[in-house]
Amino acid sequence: MSKFNIFVATKEHLSYVDVVLNTIADAAKVRGTGIAKRSPEYLQMKIEEGKAILALHDKEFAGFCYIETWGHDKFVANSGLIVADKFRGHGLAKAIKTKAFELSRKKFPEAKIFGLTTGLAVMKINSDLGYRPVTFSELTDDEQFWKGCQSCVNYDILVRTERKHCLCTGMLFDPARQKNGVEKKSVKVLSRLKNVVKGSDNKIGRTLKSITALF
Repeated sequence: MSKFNIFVATKEHLSYVDVVLNTIADAAKVRGTGIAKRSPEYLQMKIEEGKAILALHDKEFAGFCYIETWGHDKFVANSGLIVADKFRGHGLAKAIKTKAFELSRKKFPEAKIFGLTTGLAVMKINSDLGYRPVTFSELTDDEQFWKGCQSCVNYDILVRTERKHCLCTGMLFDPARQKNGVEKKSVKVLSRLKNVVKGSDNKIGRTLKSITALF
C-alpha cells in the first residue's frame, strides 16, 4: 500500500467532516465502549482553527484526530482519533497521533497534553510519546471538558465515582517533567565529561562508553 498523506487540515478539507463522524459512530457500535459524540459544527471549527489532523490515501479518507485546549491553555487534549477500517494495521493511528502531538507541542509548548482512552493500542502509542497513566485528579478541572463525556455510554460511571475514575484510562504528558529529566541527564553527562579530562586513555574509553549508555 502506498504512503499516507498526514497533515494539518484546512478549510478545503471540510468536506471530510461527515465521513469522519460516520467512521467514529461505526467504531463506537463495533467496540461497544464509550466514544464521546462530536457535532459537525465542532469538527468544522477544529479544522478552521488549524487544530485537526487528517490522513488521506490518495484522496480517500483514512484517519483523523484533533486537539483542543482546556483550563486557559494549560492543558491540551488529543481527541477523536479514528482510522478507517480498511486502513488499519499499517501504523496509521500512531502516525496520526504523533502528528497531533507535534502540533500540540508547537502551538502550546508549555501545556500538559492528556487523553482518555479505553484502547490498549492508544495507551501504547501514548506511552511511546512520553505520556504516563495518571488519576483523573491530575487532568484538567475544566467543566466544559468533562461535559463532553455526557454523550458517552459510560458517563453514569463517571458521575457515580464523583469523577475519580471510569472505564477510560487518563494519560498525561507533562513538558515540565520531561524538561527536568533532560536537565538531570545533562548534569550527569557534564559530570562524566569532567572526569574524562582528568582520566587516563583507558578511563576515557570507559567513560565515553558509559555516557553513550545514557541515551
